[in-house]
Amino acid sequence: MATTASGADAVYQSALVNYLVAMARTVESSVNRSLEALLQLDEKQASQVFLNEPRINEMEILIDEQAIRQLRGGRLSDEEVRLTVATLKINNDLERIGDLAVNISQRVLSLSPITGVAVPIELQPMAVAVRAMLAKSLGALIYRNVVLANEVLASDDMVDRYRDLLFENLLKGMRADSTRVAPNLHFILATRYLERIADHATNIAEDILFWVRGLDVRHGRARPDNREGALLSEAL
Repeated sequence: MATTASGADAVYQSALVNYLVAMARTVESSVNRSLEALLQLDEKQASQVFLNEPRINEMEILIDEQAIRQLRGGRLSDEEVRLTVATLKINNDLERIGDLAVNISQRVLSLSPITGVAVPIELQPMAVAVRAMLAKSLGALIYRNVVLANEVLASDDMVDRYRDLLFENLLKGMRADSTRVAPNLHFILATRYLERIADHATNIAEDILFWVRGLDVRHGRARPDNREGALLSEAL
């Protein structure tokens, strides 16, 4: 009986991870589309982001229900418990990232009717950095790769610097020209959403480290450097 139960639990755990990866890919698609829409001020692309939101919400509920069902079973190993707990947390972060992609798209739709809007040049590198962080965090999830997870953690400060630079320049533009107040406010909000996506990507990377290696690196606690991460990855 124990062997049968253990085998069933393994199948359920595998299904749980597969659900999470599918949700992660859907969320990444929404973010990429919203970023393209923002950089190009493309109203059509922005509108398409809204189509993924109901699916993401449904997947969030499905994953939560599956994870809670497994925890209630009480037959999980320590690693399986970590996986299930990490799944619940990653699931929440992914849903929030999906919401932030929608928020960015809403800014694009608000900017579209305004004439003479120019996208800040600093927005492109910030979007690239955020997209890379999200891609690496999802790669860490799919491949259980602690090296990628550590690279995400190391990138968070760079996104914050882009945010600060954009905020300062956008405020200067608003002071110099009152006609730029409305569009620049939308861009300020967009940069805030980008920063929050990076924060959620960081959370996911931290949860990967907890799941794979049992390391709790939240709130500035000791984080393995990339060299140690490489050694850990080789040991998997």
